Amino acid sequence: MDAAFFEKLGDAARRAIAGVADLTPDNKEKVAGFDPVTEADRAAERVMRDMIEAHFPDHGIWGEEYGWSREGADTHWSLDPIDGTRAFICGLPSWAVLAGLLRDGEHIAGMIDLPALGERLVGVEGQALRNGTPIRVSGCVSLVEARIATTDPYLFDDHHKPRFETLRDCARLTRFGMDAMAFGRVATGDLDLATDVGLKAHDYDALVAVVRGAGGHVGNWSGGSDLSGGDVIAAASEKLYDEAVRALER
Repeated sequence: MDAAFFEKLGDAARRAIAGVADLTPDNKEKVAGFDPVTEADRAAERVMRDMIEAHFPDHGIWGEEYGWSREGADTHWSLDPIDGTRAFICGLPSWAVLAGLLRDGEHIAGMIDLPALGERLVGVEGQALRNGTPIRVSGCVSLVEARIATTDPYLFDDHHKPRFETLRDCARLTRFGMDAMAFGRVATGDLDLATDVGLKAHDYDALVAVVRGAGGHVGNWSGGSDLSGGDVIAAASEKLYDEAVRALER
C-alpha cells in the first residue's frame, strides 16, 4: 500500500461530499440525544467502498454508515466518511474524512483528510505526509509544556471528567472542538497531545498510523495499546504519554 491510493480515495470522497446539495441531517439517535448524519456522509462512504471493492476485492470493509463487508478478512478498511458531522453541518472546518487500513488487527496505514482546509494527512510505510510532504510530531516530553486537546468536555462521564480535569490542570493550554483534526495536529507538531473517550473503531483507526508515522505514540488511558475501550491518547512522545497516564490516574 502506498500513499497514491489514499490520494485517490480522498479525492473521490471530496467530490462525493461536494456533490450533495441537501445537507439536512437525520438523527441516528432513536430515543434521546442528537447524532447527525447527512446524505454527504452516506455518499462519501459509498464512493470509498466502491473504490476499495474495485482495487482490493479480498479486503474487508467496515464503515460507520453501512457496516461490514467480508467481516473476518485478514486485511480490512475502517471508514468514517465524515468525522465531526456536527462541525460539518455548522459550517466549521474541522470535520475530516477518515480511512484506516488494518492487517491482522495492526494499523498499517491511514488517512485524515480535511477537505475544508485543503489538507490531507496520510500515514503509510512508517512515515506520515501532509499534502505529500513529510511531517513530524513536536517531540514534547513534558506535560507542563504541552498543548493538549479534547473534542468536548461535556462528553466525559462522571468517571472520566475529573480525570481529564486533572490532566488539563497539568498542561500548558487546552483547546476544544476539533474532533479528528486534533489528532492530526499532534502529527503535524501543532499540538502535543489529543485525547477522547467513547470512540468507536471508525473514529480512531485512521488516526493511529498517521500519528505513529509522524513519530508519535498512541495508547489508552490505562497505559496500554488496546484501543477497543474507546479511550484514546495520541502524544508527541512516549514520555509525554506516560506522564499523561500518570495524571489521569491521580
